[in-house]
Amino acid sequence: QGQLVESGGGLVQAGGSLRLSCTASGAFFDDYGMGWFRQAPGKEREGVSCISWDGSTTQYAETVRGRFTISRDNAKNKLYLQMHSLKPEDTAMYYCARAQRTYCYMTASGYKSWGQGTQVTVST
Repeated sequence: QGQLVESGGGLVQAGGSLRLSCTASGAFFDDYGMGWFRQAPGKEREGVSCISWDGSTTQYAETVRGRFTISRDNAKNKLYLQMHSLKPEDTAMYYCARAQRTYCYMTASGYKSWGQGTQVTVST
């Protein structure tokens, strides 16, 4: 199903915003749910948000609900994560992932393909 390439990470002050993008190559992007995960140094990878194949279902981790918004553009093979009111604890490597099915999952076991990640650093 092709590669996943994240972009949009960077260094931002607390309270700022960033928009992450994930571009999928290959066909059948809209056959699968997609997700965003993050991993901070010394911590396990955690689910941030996910979206079903058609965008009708989304889920968020409690720590980001109300601040982050996931979306997708199937015509462009793109996944997005709009992040507002960023906090230092949001600092991590962010990964996009392609699910094994059309559904939305918040656990890594539900995903079969991963990008290389984009670093988000939030300073105080």
